[in-house]
Amino acid sequence: MGQKANPIGNRLGIIRGWESNWYASKKDYAGKLIEDDKIRTYLMARINKGGIAKIVIERTLGKLIVTIHTSKPGIIIGKGGGEVDRIKEELKKLTSKDDVQINILEIRRPELDATIVGDTIARQIENRINFKRATKMAIASTLRMGAEGIKVRLSGRLGGAEIARTEEFKQGRTPLHTFRMDIDYANVFAQTVYGKIGIKVWICKGEVLGKRELNPNFVGGKSDLSDRRERGGDERRDNRGSGRDDRRGGGERRDNNRGGGGGRGRN
Repeated sequence: MGQKANPIGNRLGIIRGWESNWYASKKDYAGKLIEDDKIRTYLMARINKGGIAKIVIERTLGKLIVTIHTSKPGIIIGKGGGEVDRIKEELKKLTSKDDVQINILEIRRPELDATIVGDTIARQIENRINFKRATKMAIASTLRMGAEGIKVRLSGRLGGAEIARTEEFKQGRTPLHTFRMDIDYANVFAQTVYGKIGIKVWICKGEVLGKRELNPNFVGGKSDLSDRRERGGDERRDNRGSGRDDRRGGGERRDNNRGGGGGRGRN
């Protein structure tokens, strides 16, 4: 099957929540949707090196709440919270609203967020680091943090080549058609001197078997990955031990067979 559907949009209402939470009538809907896009575009450009993963926008009666999920909250908050106040004033001018609230949530494990992983690869490519090296380092750090699988696809004039091409790096498993599988997806760009390079990242964080909180600001979601990683490590160690016992037993059987075969040969 072709990779037509966005993995995040495909899971909305199942294991993912919407990043814009508000209700509008038919005549107001389009205006609010465009305003959401303006806010996200502006904040992404304004906080260029803030490690932003996603921006959640909520609207209540006359109030706008913007929640920024970031791996570097210190850059956004600024000295004494001055930077946040400036951003708040700029958003008031952009949206023509008097009541704007900004919340900042820190991402504890940025290696497990597809947007941040893609952005890290893009910044390294822009700094002329070899794209293969940058991608393999990002894949290794993601798997080390407990992800079940990761896939990275780069397209464009890779390495400054004359003809654009696509290269894919994959490790672990990323089953895109399994809706209960928690797959994070991002599409970012690296603006190099020889053209734009597209980077797509899929990160599989494991299965969600129970009922999940669909609020996008809910931190934690399913069972902690670190706990699962520790449990997985114990299971792997146990399996390695049993494997050695099996091999030892198999070795004895082979010796017996060899002895028996030799006897038959002599007779």
